[in-house]
Amino acid sequence: MSTGPYGLNEDFVRGLPDDGPVVMVNLVRFKAASADGDGSGWDAYLRYSKGFAALMKAIGATILWAGKVEGAAFGDVGDRPWDFVVLVRYPSRQAFLEVLTSEDYARANRHRENGVEDHMILSASETYSKFPSPEALKPAT
Repeated sequence: MSTGPYGLNEDFVRGLPDDGPVVMVNLVRFKAASADGDGSGWDAYLRYSKGFAALMKAIGATILWAGKVEGAAFGDVGDRPWDFVVLVRYPSRQAFLEVLTSEDYARANRHRENGVEDHMILSASETYSKFPSPEALKPAT
């Protein structure tokens, strides 16, 4: 049973090995208009992002890349066309779960729910990266 946002597969994530950084691949489709009537779905997602940025920073997570989807260069997206992709690197799966199940996240998440029609997060273990490991970034003592 998850204490996080609707759709969080908390038991699945907890069942995966947690021995280092993890990248969460976010696929997002926006609503034309925000459910709270305050602008577009994109506007609501920007409000969510502002609230979520501080939470990510506090746990050592970072956005590696974000961009607008132009279409399927290979394969068929079927009935789930995506508008936006965000790659977020977390120091661990535990850090990901801690932030998504927090009360602070719940406050920011209302904006995501108002603006997003569909959102899938794929958990990806790191097998190669040009980014330095979290240990390499720590200052020498």
